[in-house]
Amino acid sequence: MLLMASQLMGSPLLASDYVDDINLDANNELGHQVIYELNVGSFTAEGTFTAAQAKLGNLKALGVDIVWLMPIYPRGGGINSPYAATDFQQTNPTYGTISDLKDFVAAAHTLNMQVWLDWVPNHTATNATWVTTHPEYYAKSGGQMIHPNGYNDVWQLDYNNTALVNAMNDCLKFWIDQTDIDGYRCDYISSSRIPTNYWQTAIPLIKNYKSGKTITFLGEGDIAQDVTRLKTAGFDYDYAWAYQSSLDNFGSSGVYSASLKANANTMLNASANVSFSRMLYVTNHDQNFNESKKTLTQKYGLNRYPLTVLAYTLYGMPLIYNGQEVGGNQALDYFNDTKINWSSPDTKMLNTIRTLTALKHAVPALGDKVAVNWVTLSSGAANVLAFTRKQGDSEVLVVLNLATTATNATLTGLTAGSWSQWLTSETISQGTSRRQQQFSATQALTLEAKGYRVYVRGTFPEEDISTTGIKPLSVDGSALSAQSSQFYDLSGRPVSTPTRPGLYIRGGKKVVVPTSY
Repeated sequence: MLLMASQLMGSPLLASDYVDDINLDANNELGHQVIYELNVGSFTAEGTFTAAQAKLGNLKALGVDIVWLMPIYPRGGGINSPYAATDFQQTNPTYGTISDLKDFVAAAHTLNMQVWLDWVPNHTATNATWVTTHPEYYAKSGGQMIHPNGYNDVWQLDYNNTALVNAMNDCLKFWIDQTDIDGYRCDYISSSRIPTNYWQTAIPLIKNYKSGKTITFLGEGDIAQDVTRLKTAGFDYDYAWAYQSSLDNFGSSGVYSASLKANANTMLNASANVSFSRMLYVTNHDQNFNESKKTLTQKYGLNRYPLTVLAYTLYGMPLIYNGQEVGGNQALDYFNDTKINWSSPDTKMLNTIRTLTALKHAVPALGDKVAVNWVTLSSGAANVLAFTRKQGDSEVLVVLNLATTATNATLTGLTAGSWSQWLTSETISQGTSRRQQQFSATQALTLEAKGYRVYVRGTFPEEDISTTGIKPLSVDGSALSAQSSQFYDLSGRPVSTPTRPGLYIRGGKKVVVPTSY
């Protein structure tokens, strides 16, 4: 539900935290979505679909619209890579059954969230079922199967074989039929072994497979700047990969605002010429485990905070990677499903991300493809970046200080009038807040070192710093029934026991019940 500046974010009597109020009411609107990459094996101590399902309410409150599950297939090939599947129509038995996955998807749908599966079209594990039952499905050289890219745990599939193409498409249909998933993140689409015309045929085939069902395709590749042959292949999203790679040198001691702006412009210019949208990110499973600098601190130092703000507000659909919300300072070995440590969250990162998701949901100017307008800054603010995005009457202002010291900046060319500060680095570690401010066309600001602010034009209810927020209720029925407070539906009618998953009012707050019980 997008909100214009004059509208209230729900009744202030029903939520102690306006950010939770927005995120729990978010309706998964196209162009205002946030995607979460989740490794089932590492997300919970149990490492199962069922355990992850119990935490869907937490993701909803975080502001997640789409849950992208890393590969859920049985693993093979000898090194336990999730991208070495032995059977594309089975689940990893340590994660649970196909029925468990179906329950996970159904629970996500009740919370107005989508679920996308990670699809691995280029290869299978060397000990996959097809190796013996359908050896004709594989590419060969001199009669021997081929290891793509030197990956010795997998064999290359042969897209010149019509039977293989049909089998892969049947697998894509299988998960829609069996579990009602909503999309696919497609691995290694840049492979020269997968011809462009395969995607041009397969994507519309799957999109039109089931009447009334929308299936979305995200391609793992920078189609706009790198794999340009796929520009007309039909993908809905690509990776803004070159942009993320350009951030590699933005360590804590550096102040690189000029090159950061140039790299952003390169990405924006490339994005202007494509029909699809783009996914922006500061880390994912590859960056977090496969690179020499793995954690957010190792990669970006204190710049990890302003760069996160930039990823959410600059363009496209932002990605949260598997525990990034509690700091992103744990290298997660996805071959062995390292468990996320949830016990010591970085509250600055957590509150920053969930406020950014609320902004993405609530502000029309933060739609995926809304243009960026760089703000002119005073000469003494060389390491400050500022930009606005505007759509109709909606406008947002983002200000980032990449300097290692506090900086005074004068911004010119602003829209004069009432603005509301939704995010400030000075207090966000304590909790969310919101306050009004009058801006002139030329406005002076002082930002702390590595500081950031996000303003929304208009008048909104002011909010003191909230340190509580909403803690999503447990899925466990006994835990819920042990609570003494009365449930109410959103119209205020009492509910003795919730019989459907969704949003309820309890104890003066909106709460989310992830599944019925």
